[in-house]
Amino acid sequence: MPIVAVQGNNTVGAFCALTAILCFSFVDLGIKLLSDGYALHHVVLLRSLVSLVVFLAIIMPISGGWRVFYTRRPGAHLLRGMFIVCANACLFLGLAALPIADAVAIFFISPLAIAVMSVIFLKETVGPRRWCAIAVGLIGVLLIVQPGTEAFQLASLLPAIAALLYGAMHMVTRKVRDTESAGTMTIYVIITFLVSSAIIGAAIGDGRYAADAHPTLSFLLRAWGPVAPGDIWVIVMLGVAGVAGSWLISQAYRLSEAAFAAPFEYVAMPIAIFWGAVFFDTWPTLNAWAGIVLILGSGLYMLWREHRISGAPPAPRYRR
Repeated sequence: MPIVAVQGNNTVGAFCALTAILCFSFVDLGIKLLSDGYALHHVVLLRSLVSLVVFLAIIMPISGGWRVFYTRRPGAHLLRGMFIVCANACLFLGLAALPIADAVAIFFISPLAIAVMSVIFLKETVGPRRWCAIAVGLIGVLLIVQPGTEAFQLASLLPAIAALLYGAMHMVTRKVRDTESAGTMTIYVIITFLVSSAIIGAAIGDGRYAADAHPTLSFLLRAWGPVAPGDIWVIVMLGVAGVAGSWLISQAYRLSEAAFAAPFEYVAMPIAIFWGAVFFDTWPTLNAWAGIVLILGSGLYMLWREHRISGAPPAPRYRR
């Protein structure tokens, strides 16, 4: 491909990646804002309905129409969807109790988790330098989580579990990405969210297990109730930003070189710090700042090293 064409695609891809990350940051912000007044599964169901409308009205027509529903791998889509549902639940429950910057920083160990899982499940090779980067990233997590101290919260483990689940999702994505389009993967994730949140709501949405002892448990077990008029725009924002972000990040990696697009995902970290300062009056502690630097540094090194060795860094994170 001519150099000019590559540069043009990279520019468009960078714009798509940055816009996608902004969308995902709005999702994190919206979830944090709603976490003290609604049940998680209620919020997920409502935002998934909005995402479905946006997908059917805008994304489906430019993604092949009704053909996006056709798949030869329904089992893989179900498995992938469940990994994403569980990963989102863990990340969002973590956001309810943690400063938004801390939760996002811990989640960014996902490239490290993907590397480890690629060794276990895909029999890929990870050299000593990347193992060192993984160790550095884990040290960063420990600095934020601070196990064994009074600052430790069990909720801080949830974004780490989310990262592991996203890593598992990527193992499935690598198996199906050559035969399944981004539109097909997106619609089946939306369907999985709708079905799973409806089932959970039917089971515990009456609040029978509600507990106010901890923000995470309250967010998980709170009873469903009416949505305040002032919060409707947040629900709409969650649905639009979620589906738009997923589609845009897939476009970013389709149009541009993966090594060029991947680092833009880390723009999410300064945005999360900004949201925390503006909306919640929280700033990372000194330990958290050190952990953030180690996690981001190790993740970026992993991306660079993966590209240098194989020409293709870890797949993008299709957060919803």
